[in-house]
Amino acid sequence: MFQPSMSPGDRRLVSTWLFAVCVLVAVMVTVGGATRLTDSGLSIVEWRPVTGAVPPLTEAHWLEEFEKYKTIPEYRLVNRGMSLDEFKEIYWWEWGHRFLGRLIGLAFLAPFLGFLLLRKLTAALALRLGGLFLLGGAQGALGWWMVASGLSERIDVSQYRLAAHLGLAVLLFGLMFWTAIELRAPVAAGTRGTARSAPSAALRLAAALLVVGVFCQMILGAFVAGLRAGRLFNTWPLMDGRFFPDGYFDGAPGLADLFETAAAAQFNHRIGAYLLLTGAGWFALAAWRTSLRLPAGLLFSTVAAQALLGIVTLTAGTPIALGLAHQALALVVFAAALIAVHSSTAGASSLSDVSASLGAGGENSGIAGPANGASSR
Repeated sequence: MFQPSMSPGDRRLVSTWLFAVCVLVAVMVTVGGATRLTDSGLSIVEWRPVTGAVPPLTEAHWLEEFEKYKTIPEYRLVNRGMSLDEFKEIYWWEWGHRFLGRLIGLAFLAPFLGFLLLRKLTAALALRLGGLFLLGGAQGALGWWMVASGLSERIDVSQYRLAAHLGLAVLLFGLMFWTAIELRAPVAAGTRGTARSAPSAALRLAAALLVVGVFCQMILGAFVAGLRAGRLFNTWPLMDGRFFPDGYFDGAPGLADLFETAAAAQFNHRIGAYLLLTGAGWFALAAWRTSLRLPAGLLFSTVAAQALLGIVTLTAGTPIALGLAHQALALVVFAAALIAVHSSTAGASSLSDVSASLGAGGENSGIAGPANGASSR
């Protein structure tokens, strides 16, 4: 059922498919951000994985969904008196988010089964892809667990569950993106000539730490979204004239306050951005004379652009368009960090080598095996 190795053409085909699914995941994360910014996430109060794919088609069905929404605290305490047309606006955002989840599941499962039937995968790659599909299913369940937190006693979902939901989405994106570049990019160190030195162990460690840093910063951003902290303290560089804002550590006792107040959530996200920008800047300078010059430069450029966009978004009061752009660019930063790590461990002499491999099919991958027995030397 499985191939002992994959041809360059098969590796190109599978990696292209994974890159396409990554794009869908990025779109879904962005639409998920829109459901939060438009307060749409609680508009559908049931989890129907199959029948929920069909939206209300008649006026009677719309009124039925609206009556269900009227039973939750968000309607009674926040949106009482809203019209059916206003309800439809928030419903479509949430329905679109869930529909994208179903679409991603189909876009992953159907080609995966096709590749299995056509015997285009190695056993190791098939096992990895099967695990990714199961994680995708868990993401759907986690999304409902998040929504359920806002249906009985709260007027919003739990910021902790929101952070977990986003975190798993980013993890899925990262694992798929890593697998895709692993299938395409060169593997063996020294297989491509370069006048620059190979990255040191310290640079390889720094690249890995920056991936962790980007991920953690995105989680801190989820707490900002969960507590609506982006629409407070809309000044920079100080927070309403203070470095430590009013309300910081004035809420829940102990360390819980770091995740319970809007002031703390925004302050933490700002500090995370400063640390990440500093780290990416150091990494770019340290990698200047090495084979990581271009990947490190790409990472610093995306981090700097994201920091600038974050400032603009904040000072503008977090309008929906800028908020979504900020969330989408975060995934670009994460992808750039993964490219830097892969380049540091795979021996790519520069980002241009990786780019060339994307077009030419790359060399061998540790998950793919040698191409039809051809030597990688």
